Amino acid sequence: MAETIASMRRPKRGRPPRPRESDFVTGEEFEDEEEGEDHAEAADGLAPPRSKRKREASAAAAAALEDLTLIDIVKHNGRLISHAVKRLVEDYESNPKSVLFQILTMLFEVCGARHDIYASDLHEAAVDDIVFKLAELARKGLVDDNYSSKRKDLKNFKENLVTFWDSLVLECQNGPLFDDNLFTTIKDYVVAISCTPPRVYRQVASLVGLQLVTSFISVAKTLSGQRETTQRQLNAEKKKHSDGPAVESLNKRLSITHENITYLEESMRKIFSGLFMHRYRDVDPEIRMLCIKSLGIWVVSYPSLFLQDIYLKYLGWTLNDKNAGVRRTSILALQSLYDVDDNIPSLGLFTERFYSRMIQLADDIDISVAVPAIGLIKQLLRHQLLSDDDLGPLYDLLIDEPPMIRRAIGELVYDHLIAQNCKTPSVARDGNNESSEIHISRMLHILREFSDDPVLSSYVIDDIWDDMKAMKDWKCIISMLLDETLIAELTDMDGTNLVRMLRASAKKAVGERIVPATDNRKMYYNKSQKEILENSKSDITNALMKRYPQLLRKYLPDKAKISPLIDMMMLLKLEMYSLKRQEQNFKAAIDLIVDAFFKHGDKDTLRSCIKAIAFCCMKCQADLLDYAENKLKILEDELVLKVKTAIKEVEAGDDEYSLLVNLKRLHELQLSKPVKNDGLFEDMYRILSHLKEMDNEVKSFLLINMFLEVAWCLHAIGVENPSETSIEGLSSKQRSASLLQRCGACLRSQSILQQS
Repeated sequence: MAETIASMRRPKRGRPPRPRESDFVTGEEFEDEEEGEDHAEAADGLAPPRSKRKREASAAAAAALEDLTLIDIVKHNGRLISHAVKRLVEDYESNPKSVLFQILTMLFEVCGARHDIYASDLHEAAVDDIVFKLAELARKGLVDDNYSSKRKDLKNFKENLVTFWDSLVLECQNGPLFDDNLFTTIKDYVVAISCTPPRVYRQVASLVGLQLVTSFISVAKTLSGQRETTQRQLNAEKKKHSDGPAVESLNKRLSITHENITYLEESMRKIFSGLFMHRYRDVDPEIRMLCIKSLGIWVVSYPSLFLQDIYLKYLGWTLNDKNAGVRRTSILALQSLYDVDDNIPSLGLFTERFYSRMIQLADDIDISVAVPAIGLIKQLLRHQLLSDDDLGPLYDLLIDEPPMIRRAIGELVYDHLIAQNCKTPSVARDGNNESSEIHISRMLHILREFSDDPVLSSYVIDDIWDDMKAMKDWKCIISMLLDETLIAELTDMDGTNLVRMLRASAKKAVGERIVPATDNRKMYYNKSQKEILENSKSDITNALMKRYPQLLRKYLPDKAKISPLIDMMMLLKLEMYSLKRQEQNFKAAIDLIVDAFFKHGDKDTLRSCIKAIAFCCMKCQADLLDYAENKLKILEDELVLKVKTAIKEVEAGDDEYSLLVNLKRLHELQLSKPVKNDGLFEDMYRILSHLKEMDNEVKSFLLINMFLEVAWCLHAIGVENPSETSIEGLSSKQRSASLLQRCGACLRSQSILQQS
């Protein structure tokens, strides 16, 4: 084997003369130039004459290495690592003991030990004796913590350390890697140091040992590719000649390659058993995270060795780690594992054993753990490794407090229940092969669970909105509400949920919140975002412009549906009615909103009607503005007349219901604007004075409306030059002040004001 390895080594390169310092170039240039040389040698079999720039780069590297030790390069000169490694490998052929001493000395120094160990000590003493001396240095405080240092000049220390060992393994793959001396000794020291009490020793040794396995895997994968190629060549050659020098040569090459792969796998097992199996449960969570992260990389990159339950179980065990960072690292490692379809058949037993813990982590106390855990569950569903019965507790998280968790659960619900990508992976995301009606129908099925609470429905819609394009298909939703689609007619509950979904989705599309924000910060949008929101508003207006009156007319008697529909008016671009010559549809919508105001008496509908009409009075232009203002004036006059008529009817002994409903309407109107009337305040004062046996709710609304009228009068005289009419109006109400105080005190004692 030794002879074969020697024959595979590259020839030595001659050393160039020492250059001037001004000839120095960057490490990136060094690497580019070396790669160019390798390609040329591979193509022609000869090293062509190097250009002046290449000669200068190589000379600069050699000069820089003359006065620097390995520890200096790792700490401060990462760009020289590849050249330092090349020189070590070249020198190893002539003086292996010296190179081994340099590498081990660097290992001790990156651990921070201020040692006085010499080459003779390494050759004469056992590994345990040397490591014991290093531990004694730490006990005496003779250690510098380079690993956790915050010094600016050491910011690349970990990265450089990893690069050094990776480069060393890759550079040695054609020789010293398989000589049973260099890396065997390094492995022994790394494993021994990783088991010492000083934390910094364990941190550095763990990083080095785990990186060695990762680098061994890179070499093993390269050799595996070579073995497959050699096997194909051998099979082809055997078809031509059953025996001969070519077959013998290929058999020999195949045998050597196989031996090298076996050697590397055995080295990986030794580091795993000597280092990983102890350090994955180290007291330091950073070491535990490093171990689990590395194991995840190994399983994905080299499944032929590591995709076994004897290795996978460590990923499952660390799902219960007390440190959130370790749990999160384990979840991320499993995500990369389940992301490869070819791995799934080998994960059946592991999944069966640990799936319940994965589901529990979706409700982890730490959000950084819960969110990736939900993503992991989504992967399990995609591979049909979980049943629907296992997901019951997850759906409660749709209304959880942290937005990130709700968003992750919303994505899972969309994939699994609406788009059903998990059940049918061949279907394109967001249903290019399915209609919006099907997705909306599935969404309505989910919303049935939350029909009794509109707030919870809003949370569910908010969670799923970003993923579900069908929720932005305005024409489809409107057609479903008007029963114009091919699917079955909507039930009353589904109709209510669909109207709520239309309003909530439209609000989201124009940039409004539909659930309370946790930070209460105002949302700001840049120019491009504002353009997107304006385009969305235009799309909603185009879809609703002609159909809006039809929707209002159909659902006018239904108080559960009419309020969200009326709210849609405030999400439209009203100027488009004039641009598209749809003034008649606008007027029809306003008329229907006024009709809804006098048809219903619940607070939500009344408030929606007033806000919608007030919005039109603010945003409309020209004829549409005049029409909206005129409608509001007619509504005001009609309402005052209804209140006065109802007061007379109650004084005549009729039922109080009409008065109560119209007082509620007056209350909502006065919350937005002052109501001009002749004698209405006196009428309310009179009925309060004379009819003491009225229902308390009627009394409370009489008092509230009187209070609002006084408040508007005070507001009118609060300006610099109040009008005489405003002052006279307020003066005329002074005589009712004592009555208001007495009634207010009585009502407060019964908590009626608070209840109303």
